[in-house]
Amino acid sequence: MARKYSKSASKDVERAMRKRKKGTLRSGRSGRKVKSRKQAIAIGLSEARQKGKKVPKKKTGRKSGGRKKTGGRKKKSR
Repeated sequence: MARKYSKSASKDVERAMRKRKKGTLRSGRSGRKVKSRKQAIAIGLSEARQKGKKVPKKKTGRKSGGRKKTGGRKKKSR
């Protein structure tokens, strides 16, 4: 079975993860510090994608399944 990601792409993800742990990884638009592990992986993959490395295409849109998320508990009306 072929690799999903190239070795150099995984190096980019690894670099992003190290920057996150160090506290120097920042998101693109807002420039806020990245705290989430998933976000750090996404940044690493997108950078690898921009460099033209072997990375699968970005998934667009999700099918809604299961319950809808609500904004917390509902208040009782008196």
